[in-house]
Amino acid sequence: MAQVTVTIDGKAYRMACEEGQESHLTELANQFDRYVGHLKGQFGEIGDLRITVMAGIMVMDEMAEINRRLAAAEAELAGFREGRDSVLSGVHSREEAVVHAIADLAERLNGITRKLTQRPAPQPQA
Repeated sequence: MAQVTVTIDGKAYRMACEEGQESHLTELANQFDRYVGHLKGQFGEIGDLRITVMAGIMVMDEMAEINRRLAAAEAELAGFREGRDSVLSGVHSREEAVVHAIADLAERLNGITRKLTQRPAPQPQA
């Protein structure tokens, strides 16, 4: 396990993370520190625990909004997929109808050709 020291509200915290995740953990801590700094700027010194809880609630609020938007986007995507499947099904049905119409037309043309080739040649008039 890797170890990283992050700073939140001017205090250093040593944390463990998986190898290769050090920069990610540091960036997450920096983002959280910005929340804490924003709240301290708004409310002043109201206690480390209270500021930390408020910052955590702000993060959870943002996550809830992102999850709501994600669910809406997933529902919209599902609707698009259903629409696409419906259109593709319609296209397939129309293609089959065209294929059958062409086959019927070819059969009729072949029938006409057979009738024309079986007719006796016109007799010359004397």
